[in-house]
Amino acid sequence: MGGFTRHLGTGLVIANFSGFEADLLRSLAAQLVELLRDEQPEVDEHLDPLEAMFNFSGPVDEPEDPVLLRLFPTAYADDPEAAGEFRRYTEPTLRDAKERTAMSIISALEEGGLPPEFDDLDLVIDVELDEAAAAAWLRGFTDLRLALAARLGVEEGDEDFWEALPDEDPRAAAHDIYEWLGYLQETLVSAVTG
Repeated sequence: MGGFTRHLGTGLVIANFSGFEADLLRSLAAQLVELLRDEQPEVDEHLDPLEAMFNFSGPVDEPEDPVLLRLFPTAYADDPEAAGEFRRYTEPTLRDAKERTAMSIISALEEGGLPPEFDDLDLVIDVELDEAAAAAWLRGFTDLRLALAARLGVEEGDEDFWEALPDEDPRAAAHDIYEWLGYLQETLVSAVTG
């Protein structure tokens, strides 16, 4: 897979993924959706529509999962009450936006020909993104990389640690996926801005 490029004729941003790559992206996005749906407060289905629009019953406590905490960091570290209020008013909307972004990645891959069950090693998935879809994919890559970084414990300046890991260490494979997502993100930025 050569990353994203801009199609000169249409102006769309395009990429070709192997079936394996497309299935991996779909799996990562689906796992993120599942995680975003965890720990969400239950919505009272008996609220009238107007009341639901002004329902700010979001969480006030930090998420327990380190990935969710990385995706939704505490706004006011020195003021727990202000941080809780900020989280209550903003986190539900942010969660919904991140979920929609991840779902847009899944949809684009499936619209590009990725079947529900991947089993064809020769399958190639073509993705064409307009400007809005490309922006969504950029946000999605950021979320996926943040999630992997939080799970793996990736920190700035720790490249030597990751390069020294033996190939059989499962963290090495996960870090390779993290790096691959970074490559995709970089080529997508170049295609959008170039």
